[in-house]
Amino acid sequence: MIKKFRYGESDNLEIFSRAAMPVDTAEVVSEIINDVKTNGDAALKKYTLKFDKAELETFRVSDEEIREAYDVTDPYLTETIRQAAANIRRFHEKQVRNGFALTDESGTVIGQKVIPIEKVGLYVPGGTAAYPSTVLMDSIPAIIAGCSKVVITTPPDREGKINPSLLVAADIAGVQEIYKVGGAQAIAALAYGTETIPKVDKIVGPGNAYVAEAKRQVFGKVSIDMIAGPSEILIVADKDADPSFVAADLLSQAEHDKNASAVLITDSEDLAESVSKELEKQLPLLERYEIARTSIDVNGKIIVAENIDTALEISNEIAPEHLELAVRNPFDYLGKVRNAGSVFMGYYCPEALGDYFAGPNHTLPTGGTAKFSSPLSVDDFVKKTQFTYYTEKALSEVAENIRVFACEEGLTGHAKSVTARFEDK
Repeated sequence: MIKKFRYGESDNLEIFSRAAMPVDTAEVVSEIINDVKTNGDAALKKYTLKFDKAELETFRVSDEEIREAYDVTDPYLTETIRQAAANIRRFHEKQVRNGFALTDESGTVIGQKVIPIEKVGLYVPGGTAAYPSTVLMDSIPAIIAGCSKVVITTPPDREGKINPSLLVAADIAGVQEIYKVGGAQAIAALAYGTETIPKVDKIVGPGNAYVAEAKRQVFGKVSIDMIAGPSEILIVADKDADPSFVAADLLSQAEHDKNASAVLITDSEDLAESVSKELEKQLPLLERYEIARTSIDVNGKIIVAENIDTALEISNEIAPEHLELAVRNPFDYLGKVRNAGSVFMGYYCPEALGDYFAGPNHTLPTGGTAKFSSPLSVDDFVKKTQFTYYTEKALSEVAENIRVFACEEGLTGHAKSVTARFEDK
């Protein structure tokens, strides 16, 4: 049964608590990374057999496998993937940044270049499940950014195959370099390179605790997007929200894994009670009942607040990955949202819409990191380089300013590098 609280009358520490992160995996992951660094493809084959029960001769998905994927994928699903890709592309194209240059009469030029990261690796969970949506969400921003090499790693099934819908999504997005490698070993391969898999400059994409730990350990050798924790949804709902909708949306995240977090904050006691009953009606209908049951019982919360403004204050403190504003006139409240990964507005905007189809990215900050982090975007696949140009006259006019500043910091060599240019003039 989901836990219920009344804000102001309950222990706020319990209200703001989050699911416990999975057990420490650092030692196991470190061993895998070192093995892949040392033994390359041989280590990858060993771990693919051990963890995925697949014996592979080669890792790269062939063009023939991609063509075959279209033959066995439902045409309606293929068209749906195309439509989703178009929506995602349309949204992310608006994120493209341009460089700039500032000049003045003295001839100085200062500016910034926006440069695509050259090589990026996208990790896509796989094996027994398929996530073509993750393929689209991770690859399309990278392609829009202009990355010259975009590669995907994903674990195979026991037969050494990748789910066809995932391959179709990759092809529609424009990625054809796909490798059948998963887990921490895939992250190690992308970070250090092997005989088959190229070393990249940045790794993005969600994964299990071992993937997250591997990303943490290789950070610095390569860049990463974020270290994702358990999935989260927080719904702020008023008295007019449909309790069956709210319960269904809470369960849409609870079914991810046992550590997922589903929270409702409402100003209505009646809604709180109705949602609690709806959860018990809907839970047994889920294929992933056991997972969702544990998530709701251990990490689920219903919080009754005095009003919607207070509910949003609580939400901002929690800083959820997904925030639904299941209220009348949701745009009246959007300006009060400070901390959330992605916001879904109104009674007919379930979080699943964002997972698959709407266009905004579904790779989002978790664990409260929405207080300082952003969704995956085109910005994650570019870097910025500054440039400066001064003429002799322009430098001479500020040479004394620089000398004084440098000497104040005790860096006389800095000062000399400027004044030396004018000592004999």
